[in-house]
Amino acid sequence: MSIATLSIILLVLLFAFLGSGLWVAFSLLGVGIAAMALFSDAPLGLVMATTLWGHSNSWALAALPLFIWMGEILFRSRLSEDMFTGLSPWMNRLPGQLLHVNVFACGIFAAVSGSSAATAATIGKLSIPELSRRGYPEKMILGTLAGSATLGLLIPPSIILIVYGVATEQSIARLFVAGVLPGLLLVGLFVGYVAIWALLNRASLPTEDIRASFPEKLRRSRRLVPVILLIVGVIGSIYAGIASPTDAAAVGVVLALLLSWREGTLTRASFVDGLMGATVTSCMIAFILAGASFLTVAMGFTGIPRVLAEWIGSLGLSTFTLLAALTVFFVIMGCFLDGISVVVLTASVIMPMVMQAGIDPLWFGIFLVIVVEMSQITPPVGFNLFVLQSLTGRDILRVAHAALPFFFLMIVALAIIVVFPGIVTYLPNQM
Repeated sequence: MSIATLSIILLVLLFAFLGSGLWVAFSLLGVGIAAMALFSDAPLGLVMATTLWGHSNSWALAALPLFIWMGEILFRSRLSEDMFTGLSPWMNRLPGQLLHVNVFACGIFAAVSGSSAATAATIGKLSIPELSRRGYPEKMILGTLAGSATLGLLIPPSIILIVYGVATEQSIARLFVAGVLPGLLLVGLFVGYVAIWALLNRASLPTEDIRASFPEKLRRSRRLVPVILLIVGVIGSIYAGIASPTDAAAVGVVLALLLSWREGTLTRASFVDGLMGATVTSCMIAFILAGASFLTVAMGFTGIPRVLAEWIGSLGLSTFTLLAALTVFFVIMGCFLDGISVVVLTASVIMPMVMQAGIDPLWFGIFLVIVVEMSQITPPVGFNLFVLQSLTGRDILRVAHAALPFFFLMIVALAIIVVFPGIVTYLPNQM
């Protein structure tokens, strides 16, 4: 049987599993088992056991539940209220006024949660009612939230960067540091778009002019100090080489607990809820990673990744053409699967051709995460769209339309890091 026929059979089987509602982890395991049993003479049981255990027994994975727990703790705190109070006095004089609070608040919360959906839910709970009450246009409220919440996937500590690092055996610390400048780039693009839109649509914005003296701004900004210290403690310790990502995650949990306790939101119920929420999410991701690791090994036995990489290489595609094709591929995949599933599902097939094309896997990780961010605001399975739909009751297509400009801004960001790859690689090379 040819490799092309084998690939089609396995692909059809995978989509049959996913379409039937089978869990992603079981779908990956099922395809791996079929590939090993039908197209390889290797001992299936032994390979599965050693692969699942070997990829589960990973110290790097210990950072995953800790960062998720940190985000769960802060999700149940008054962090969003503190950020809105601390940021709003500084935004009133900018074109777009308090719409910028959505962008900056999402960027800050992304730096302590690592989750796109949690960022959208946490910031949206406060900003949607407040901005609506003040008369800001709903389309811009939803658009800035949907777009800016995707920063949770890129700005460290990013859960999906941990998953990519484990799946491709890249340094998680270097991936975290590599995500800083692209994350700031996206924040700058979002702020610039909001400002330009506001200058062109002055009549659509409220005419309120809430001014505060400089001492008053500083007084209200004191509520930002704890979360800034938390970000510095986690990311700064990694960048300075003082702590590994796992160590920094443990520090982050302790600091998050102290912050929640200081605000009076740390109760027995919130502690248990946060711990259980982190456990459920971590188990789900770890299970998907285990299934993906077995599928990766099974694909190796079938020879599909090697042949596919050789075929791509024989086409003589330029790097830009290959990246454009992969962008379209990942956006389509993201229309039907969550970001983590996209990464673990495609790593075994995509990475050989990426390496064949001479693309830096560290740089490609950031590229991939930005593309996955784009899929978070594309229907039918854009997680940020679902979150905002649940908060507002609006039709998901209406939310998607509001987020469309930010989708194109992410394409601009992709083009910028392709032309200037040093934006991604500069900070990691200084470590």
